[in-house]
Amino acid sequence: QVQVEESGGGLAQPGGSLRLSCAASGIAFSINTMGWFRQAPGKNRELVTSITSAGSANYADSVKGRFTISRDTAKNTVYLQMNNLKPEDTAMYYCYAGVVLHGGKSYTSWGQGTQVTVSS
Repeated sequence: QVQVEESGGGLAQPGGSLRLSCAASGIAFSINTMGWFRQAPGKNRELVTSITSAGSANYADSVKGRFTISRDTAKNTVYLQMNNLKPEDTAMYYCYAGVVLHGGKSYTSWGQGTQVTVSS
């Protein structure tokens, strides 16, 4: 079973920066796409960004040009650099990892979430 653990959330001022980390650990054949969703109070969970094992990334329009996802494939770790933060970025951020097991079965493993608050 693969566990996903996030770190790095906290409080930032508008225009500030935060860096989130997400590590996947456990036994698997491979870890494919990893990424981040976020959910603000009273809103649906939305995809922020994702990155494949080959390093191809995509972003929600709302964060393009401000957020950057990167990946250390050997460590099964992804990083989310968030710059020029806005109050509307305030949300719980959840990391996920696409896991493929020996034998071919696959599933998505989710972290517990890390809170990001942007406020002056």
